[in-house]
Amino acid sequence: MQHPYSRRQFMRGSAVVGGSLALSSYFPAWAQPVSAGITAPLPTVSGNDITLRIARQTMMIDGRSSPAIGINGTVPAPLIRLREGQNVRLNVVNDLTEDSSIHWHGLLVPPQFDGVPGVSFPGIKGRSSYLYEFPVRQNGTYWYHSHSGLQEQLGHYGPIVIDPAGEDPVKYDREHVIVLSDHSQISPESIFRRMKVDPGHFNFQRQTLAGLLAGRDQTLKERIDWGKMRMDPTDVSDATGPAYTYLVNGHGPFDNWTALFTPGQRVRLRIINASAMTTFNVRIPGLRLTIVQADGQNVMPVEVEEFQIGVAETYDAIVTPTEDKAFTLVGEAVDRSGMARATLAPRAGMAAEVPPLRKRPLATMKDMGMGDMSMGGMDMSGGAMRGVDSTAEKNPSAKLATTAMAAGAAAMTGMDHGAMPMDHSGMAADGGAMAGMDHGTMPAQSGSMPGMDHGSMDMGSMDMGSMKMRDFSKAPQVKKGPGVQTISPMPMDRTGEPGQGLEDVGHKVLTYRDLMALERNPDVRAPSRSIDIHLTGNMERFMWSFDGEKMSDVHEPIPFIEGERVRVNLINDSMMGHPIHIHGHFFELVTGHGDRAPRKHTVIVQPGGKVTWDFTADAVGDWAFHCHLLYHMHAGMMRVVSVRPKGEAA
Repeated sequence: MQHPYSRRQFMRGSAVVGGSLALSSYFPAWAQPVSAGITAPLPTVSGNDITLRIARQTMMIDGRSSPAIGINGTVPAPLIRLREGQNVRLNVVNDLTEDSSIHWHGLLVPPQFDGVPGVSFPGIKGRSSYLYEFPVRQNGTYWYHSHSGLQEQLGHYGPIVIDPAGEDPVKYDREHVIVLSDHSQISPESIFRRMKVDPGHFNFQRQTLAGLLAGRDQTLKERIDWGKMRMDPTDVSDATGPAYTYLVNGHGPFDNWTALFTPGQRVRLRIINASAMTTFNVRIPGLRLTIVQADGQNVMPVEVEEFQIGVAETYDAIVTPTEDKAFTLVGEAVDRSGMARATLAPRAGMAAEVPPLRKRPLATMKDMGMGDMSMGGMDMSGGAMRGVDSTAEKNPSAKLATTAMAAGAAAMTGMDHGAMPMDHSGMAADGGAMAGMDHGTMPAQSGSMPGMDHGSMDMGSMDMGSMKMRDFSKAPQVKKGPGVQTISPMPMDRTGEPGQGLEDVGHKVLTYRDLMALERNPDVRAPSRSIDIHLTGNMERFMWSFDGEKMSDVHEPIPFIEGERVRVNLINDSMMGHPIHIHGHFFELVTGHGDRAPRKHTVIVQPGGKVTWDFTADAVGDWAFHCHLLYHMHAGMMRVVSVRPKGEAA
């Protein structure tokens, strides 16, 4: 097992006195001996009038002081507890010398209170205040954060819980809010500068000659092929463990933040990914998780053992520990460079075994937008071409589809199907996900693909026979330039997959296709039009954009008309996953569930993948639309969506 860490992490020590801890500095934070545990709940504010004060402060992480920006003296900021139907006034006092802001992530608010400087309001000047006032129109788990500069990275974020006006359909005995985040001793400006100079600056998990000689990772030919393409299969995340300590409710792994339970209780965990750059894989070894809510929206309960949560997503899970023992809550970074760690226990001071970091994932041809290369009777994983039997036992695609169908059937056990109207018209062979796919770009299924020579690939064209890795004819709206390194030749819907690195973990992992709305969608009209938006970038230059244009170079918003129903196809032309968020709206993922499509405000578009969603442009105004990886947004992966009144001319 490899555990590559920076010198800073390797030498990080414990402040606890005792001979048994003398060697603690030689272990990463998550593997160090634990403290007695912190059981203090998050500070909470509620009511109709709430004051939030933004200021610089320090925070203690694993016994070490770190600079931060907090609210009301805490990181994370206080839990804001509201009730559906109330009117709330939030007086935000900015004690910083620079401008700041607060965006209420996932809340449906008037545009002037959405909190995005330069889009919906001018921002909050230093040493001044701003009054947000709006009705609370929903319930569920949400969060709030700065939309000014890189303040979010420093701790300017906090959770929101909105209780339903009526009876909560989710039954539980106890709840805990779990805020996952990443924090660095390095300033966010320095992190950004280092990645611009060297995008792989924080990647300490690259393949090595020693690994090649030991037979690990790729073969020599595969490495040569990827090298010719100037692609690094270990480039899964930008800012990683060498830069970050991963936190639970503001506490590092050594702090042992502990959530208490009584054996037999149904415990609701409201899990929020408030990190700047980290996709987490969440699990509690020894406990199954029943997912009951996604992005604040109730879903049909689905039982899993692990789920991937992108930046800005939220999931509510029910766990029912019956034994009088501790369990470890693991938030493992997607690139396996570190983990957030907490404990679920019947008493303070308890701890469970912390599992080791798993082997880091390597990007594949599928992550390069070459589709499932086992299609057409071929398996090109790793650059080798092998014949594939099309039976479900041997074909990975068939096995995936079979598994997804079985999981869906299991999740629907005990449901009242008579109460669930389903729109089967949009469900094609892959559950409706193929709608809008350009089948002309897909090679015919055959036993070979003439002219495909991996050894001839270069960055100028990366010609793989009939496929080019920078073919703008497949994306005519994408602007040509150095900011577009690749165009996915065969992007595929990956919503039925568990997430990068979780394909072979040996247990049930949540997929987007597992999610079904608990109630019928509020708008089930068919879309009147469809648009494609390409997620573009140059990973070698840390350039990020939509359709080849960064935010500062675009002067016109993406236009919509009030009330129209639109299908949006997000196409990831990069080898990195992107959590895409739209402000002011929810959308319905097109995953084959008809009028029970899961409603979300943020979705991970997997590398080389495609996500389709429908939404109703029902909120007039200008709204931000962006990748929620902070430094990708900062680099330009953001646009403005403008919803114009119905009677206004286009």
